[in-house]
Amino acid sequence: MKKIAIIGASYLQLPLVQRAKEMGLYTICFAWAEGAVCKDVCDKFYPISIVEKEQILAICQQEHIDGICTIASDTAAPTVAYVAEQMGLVGNSYEASLKANNKILMRNAFAAANVPCPRNWCISGYSPITDNLLPLPLIVKPSDRSGSLGVVKVEKEEDLLPAIKAAQEYSFKHEAIVEQFIEGREISVEFISYKGVHYPLQITDKVTTEAPHFVELEHHQPANLTKAQYEEIYDLTKRALNALGVTNGASHSEYRITKDGKIYVMEIGARMGGDFIGSNLVQLSTGYDFLRGVIEVALGTFTAPQLKEHNYSGVYFLSEATAHMKPIIEQHALPEIVKAEITDNELHPLTCSGDRSGYMIYKSDKKIKI
Repeated sequence: MKKIAIIGASYLQLPLVQRAKEMGLYTICFAWAEGAVCKDVCDKFYPISIVEKEQILAICQQEHIDGICTIASDTAAPTVAYVAEQMGLVGNSYEASLKANNKILMRNAFAAANVPCPRNWCISGYSPITDNLLPLPLIVKPSDRSGSLGVVKVEKEEDLLPAIKAAQEYSFKHEAIVEQFIEGREISVEFISYKGVHYPLQITDKVTTEAPHFVELEHHQPANLTKAQYEEIYDLTKRALNALGVTNGASHSEYRITKDGKIYVMEIGARMGGDFIGSNLVQLSTGYDFLRGVIEVALGTFTAPQLKEHNYSGVYFLSEATAHMKPIIEQHALPEIVKAEITDNELHPLTCSGDRSGYMIYKSDKKIKI
């Protein structure tokens, strides 16, 4: 029986563990025990922080794993790459994983490859802030976090320093990135890559809370774009992945499209999209088993994806701003609902994705509007 190591064991990794077991694989998970819902599902569990790459490498060598992967976790991606690289398994280089995990390194790689992205200004440590070379409004965010954590739009000069300090507090490396605000619609793009060949899967329309925190409220597939826009975005994504050196596995790219049609790469993660985008929506809309694909890449058994279906899929999230959805989720009131859950009976204002209180996933022959 082949062994697959999975870095992380929260609810985010549960679909991956379940699919691996369905494929007849022996699953080994690494994570802190608290919140590790996968520890009761996987075959073996090690209560080790996902960033302890040397410790995890030693165990993976002892276990003689055949592959290693993760989904929807930027923090876990460098550990996956490091172990794969050290053991000669299929994966991204450790250097590429660091570029994809740090927005400062990412922006530098994009600039070097002429990939269009927002102009930016990086603040490391707690050095005093001097001249701001970018005009307001600005976006301030930690260099190495996801899920809208610590992201804020700054419209007044006096709010810039507090926003930077807050972003640095959220950052693992105490780094903040201050960048040009790009006004426009938001989309994200899912790819899977194998040995340097990049395969497009789907583009997602995103609805967020807008300023100041831009927390996602809805995701819908496929995005409402022209064929020419799809081709341009897919070509740009391939260029961006090559700039980062991403060669294997899932990737999740986020873009903004301005009113005059300019496309900017906001950031790319060397993992599938969270918020059920990769684990659920791609398969619902295209028929392609993205989870299986990620596992097959890790094991070196990947074959090019076949997108056999053309459905609409999406997810709505519950919060204080979307309180009208609570009875729909509780009662599964729509026939198109695939899965729905209340995760917190109290509805919160949104500052990050962790503040959301539930969700509803749908599949339909048309986009569902609530």
